Amino acid sequence: MTHPRKTPVLVDCDTGIDDAMALLYLSAHDDVELVGVTTVFGNNTARQCAVNSLRVLELVGRTDVPVAVGAERPLVGEVTYLATHVHGSDGLGDAGLPLDVTARPVEETAVELIDRLSTEHAGELRILAIGPLTNLAHALEAIYGLTDRVHDVVIMGGAADAPGNQSPAAEANIIHDPEGAQTVISAAWETTLVPLDVTMREVLTDDHRTALDADGSPEAAFVSAATEFYFAAYGTESYGHRSSPCHDALAAGVLTGDVVPVTAPVIDVVVDCTDGPGRGATICDTRTRYRGFTDITGGNCRVVLETDGGFPEVLVAALTAGTPA
Repeated sequence: MTHPRKTPVLVDCDTGIDDAMALLYLSAHDDVELVGVTTVFGNNTARQCAVNSLRVLELVGRTDVPVAVGAERPLVGEVTYLATHVHGSDGLGDAGLPLDVTARPVEETAVELIDRLSTEHAGELRILAIGPLTNLAHALEAIYGLTDRVHDVVIMGGAADAPGNQSPAAEANIIHDPEGAQTVISAAWETTLVPLDVTMREVLTDDHRTALDADGSPEAAFVSAATEFYFAAYGTESYGHRSSPCHDALAAGVLTGDVVPVTAPVIDVVVDCTDGPGRGATICDTRTRYRGFTDITGGNCRVVLETDGGFPEVLVAALTAGTPA
């Protein structure tokens, strides 16, 4: 009996709480082969995010996954902040996950790992980009023919018609490196943007934490504890009550197909790279809404504008039963 071939996925991330959820979700997914992780500054330094990725992967016995350290600064300018106030001093919600890990980041740089994996899985490699897009921008510059080797790129980032979360206009991953984001979104590969419009509406609650606590597995216990920090640091301010968005994990769900978008047109997306108040905004041409969000001819990015709200249950099922619901 032959088994379906798993989809090779590379995760490019700045591993904080929601990145960790995405890594655990993908590690539990029967249809995904997690082939590598590259890290970038954002929620913490790129090096600390690599250590955090290893901490998370060790939790589920995936010490075989290579983790490479990437960019520590954007294409233009300097790092403006690291989001430890949202993700804790250790970047993972100070949830008690062991700080020491047996594995170490590989000697390859992030660009070198992207080069190797896109060669080994040419035409099949899917990239989940859930941090600032600096590593992918560097890879596009350094690797000839990269866009032909990569099947597609699914990006958690931006805001189409929703407000930003780091400025009125801009979402965190994009504002960390607008020039890098513009490079990646405008490149000649298939991109899907999963913006705040949907990630802020797919919400974990105390009921989900109760289900995680009841499971007793190490990964469920970690996510429950980290989510408690997320609720306090993020949820009350954002929603007025204890809860938190699914952000990066939702983008992973879009990649796997567990989340089938209700509305996701191919439209034009441009990143504001000016120095004004709109810096980092993802300017999405959503004017076709009045004719049912038909695709725009020549549009450069599929943008997920509506989902059904059911992903938190899928995520909890993946963390408690090993496979998504």
